[in-house]
Amino acid sequence: MNPEVLTELIEACKRKDPKSQKALYRHFYNYGMTICSRYARDRGEAVGIMNDAFVKIFTKLDQYNHSLSFRAWLNRIMVNTAIDHYRKYQSKPKTVDLIHAKYRETESPVLAQMAAGEILKLVQQLSPAYRVVFNLHVVEGFKHHEIAEKLGITVGTSKSNLAKARLKLQAMIQLMDNKKTKYG
Repeated sequence: MNPEVLTELIEACKRKDPKSQKALYRHFYNYGMTICSRYARDRGEAVGIMNDAFVKIFTKLDQYNHSLSFRAWLNRIMVNTAIDHYRKYQSKPKTVDLIHAKYRETESPVLAQMAAGEILKLVQQLSPAYRVVFNLHVVEGFKHHEIAEKLGITVGTSKSNLAKARLKLQAMIQLMDNKKTKYG
């Protein structure tokens, strides 16, 4: 969508035009689902997070600065909505505050052959606490102190959850490697 059309569509959405809102939603649906799926357990939860994010987008469009990328603004709202969802539906996270958790790097032939969708399914199998920290750090590029602040946890807990997420992912990939070797 060219910038002029997008600007016109955003202006119509500000006037609460349902057709324009539907067009904006449809245009950014796949992009939004990509973001929300990283934070959700399954597709249904991802759709719920994304719909909540679009409600925020439509109600806060007057705060959007046209000199900035709309896609980046939308991304930020999607991520923040996923974090809000995590906070709302998570009781106290079950974590241990470890400053230095170790994980080992693995060279996996299965990992090299995996599609992004398969990797996403593995990430979705992580506990919510591990999944959110993993996505915020690895995918979104947040520092541990930023994650700690956003989630209301300690920096050590953020580091620990990331290390444990990596360990769990490595174990899942190793299991797939073993199955491939065994049944090859």
